[in-house]
Amino acid sequence: MSGVTSAPWRDSLEFDRPDVSYLKVKDSAEKFAVLQFRVCPFRWDSSKKSFIAHPSTLVVRGYGIGGKFLFAMQGTQYSSSRYFLKVFIMHNFYIFPRQELPVESPTYEFLCQTTSIDFLAKYQFDFNVCIHEGISYLSRGQESEALRLLRLAYEDESNLKEVRDAPLVKMADTLFAERMKNTFTEWRDGLLRNRNGGSKFQGNSNGRQQHLETIFFKMCPALSLNGFTSHQLRLIQLVIRRHFQDLSYVQVNGENSCQRHLVVHTDSEDDRESLMKEVKDEHLRQAESKVQAAVGFCHVIDLLSSEKKLIVGHNCFLDIAHIYSKFVCPLPSTAEEFVSSVNEWFPHIIDTKLLLNANTVLQQRMKKSQTSLSSAFASLCPQMSLGAKSTDLAFQLCVKVEVQVDDLRSSNWNSGAKHEAGYDAFMTGCAFAQACGHLGIDFEACLPSEKLAHNEKVKKHINLLFLGWNKGDVIDLTTGNKNVMSVGSKKKQRYSEISFEKIALIWGFSSKLKAQEIRKCISTVFGPSSVVSIYHLDESAVFVQFKKQKLVSDFLSLKDTLERNDGPVSVLHPFAGLLEGGNTRAADYETYKEICSSPNAKVMFADQAEAFGI
Repeated sequence: MSGVTSAPWRDSLEFDRPDVSYLKVKDSAEKFAVLQFRVCPFRWDSSKKSFIAHPSTLVVRGYGIGGKFLFAMQGTQYSSSRYFLKVFIMHNFYIFPRQELPVESPTYEFLCQTTSIDFLAKYQFDFNVCIHEGISYLSRGQESEALRLLRLAYEDESNLKEVRDAPLVKMADTLFAERMKNTFTEWRDGLLRNRNGGSKFQGNSNGRQQHLETIFFKMCPALSLNGFTSHQLRLIQLVIRRHFQDLSYVQVNGENSCQRHLVVHTDSEDDRESLMKEVKDEHLRQAESKVQAAVGFCHVIDLLSSEKKLIVGHNCFLDIAHIYSKFVCPLPSTAEEFVSSVNEWFPHIIDTKLLLNANTVLQQRMKKSQTSLSSAFASLCPQMSLGAKSTDLAFQLCVKVEVQVDDLRSSNWNSGAKHEAGYDAFMTGCAFAQACGHLGIDFEACLPSEKLAHNEKVKKHINLLFLGWNKGDVIDLTTGNKNVMSVGSKKKQRYSEISFEKIALIWGFSSKLKAQEIRKCISTVFGPSSVVSIYHLDESAVFVQFKKQKLVSDFLSLKDTLERNDGPVSVLHPFAGLLEGGNTRAADYETYKEICSSPNAKVMFADQAEAFGI
């Protein structure tokens, strides 16, 4: 990805309510680009009683996908005492939002976060390949809109790009138009005199590069216009409209997508209408073909969606949001709408980060707090991890993973580096397979027709994803319900018992003020225990959590009163330091949500609030 957060306050924060967390994910997916995508399918090989990797294979039974780390696996038949995993390792897809539509549309824009670009460069990301050779794409929403505009243009006569009847002002234009009128009259009269094989007319328009050549177009005699400028071609269209009822100006695509400009003769009005309809139909078909070609990488997403297999990722809610935003349609305004829609496209998603936190055995194996992808891979797959060569029986794989490249098969495979999209997808798949083994999933007992997504021990973890990338809010993609899970038992929240209705947001105060000074200002008025905690959103804004909900409205009311009464009492009031400068603003938590929903991209929260109109 080209970035994650457009501003420090857009990061996933502990004070973010689940609906706010979704808005921040939505902002990230809309503002940043996916630059690399990897598909890593896993399939059971019943003849060998193993799972084996085959590079460069796309027709598969299960899928792993990821701008960074998505994976999927389908269980079929298991009948060996040792479990092997067959992994199809795909080449990386470089993708780039290139403009390839045959209709006018806004150009693609996306942000680049310097830390993300530096991160990609550190791990040898090839920016030249991405930009020059990356696969373009259209979302299904963009495709539908492009086709709609094309069909509207087809129904409108303006699709023929005829010029309006306007007077000729310049002498040069008048002379050119008269000369072309005489030329077309001579050519047409020659056709009428010589019906037995077409006119042998050859001419030029007194220009070195301008040349007229008689050809046949759809069984009708035509003049090919070569070497004319776009302005001269518009004048020719005007001449045809004014003076010739049996001639038509036609623009068609020739070889190598070069446009050809023709003047075509028809014998009757019916022939003319039939010809122009045929030309319009061909224009529409060609334009629709270009739209289909511009869909590009979205065809891969369609394939993954149509199979309805298990999709596995690591902390992948942001990845799913990117996939939906880039390849399906714009993200809905609420998390509830999003989960309802995404569940139709990908009904079986599992998050290995959540899976590792949900089971005490896996937490112990992961050393409890270490649930990053690289840590999970190193702990659960030490023999496959980079540089790990453990012979301890306690570290033997529950499900052995082998990868086959050409005629070579290995259980200690490494074709990439950590944080390279393809290898991260592979690591996710391996970690998931081992997690299933530690959870006691008996692959050998699975029926041949049973899909892993419907296994009872897996089902209770399916469609549960961490809503933010740094938080414990969990959302159920099946029901839309939200709850909180601690991310690692050793990791404690900085602020306990966060109550959003008791939070006030303050911004625009003097940069010299620190959290303790703000607490002192408020506590002097409302009591020493009135403020539970203060958290800096950035240097221009803070969250203040009060002990009671009523204190929020009391604080906001008192602030407004002091600002309206700019007298000596206000100057001596404990809030004087907080209100110094006259730019301090305050609001409740709902206002924070509204500001987060704004598409503006201001670095400082105070500037964002001002741009939002508060």
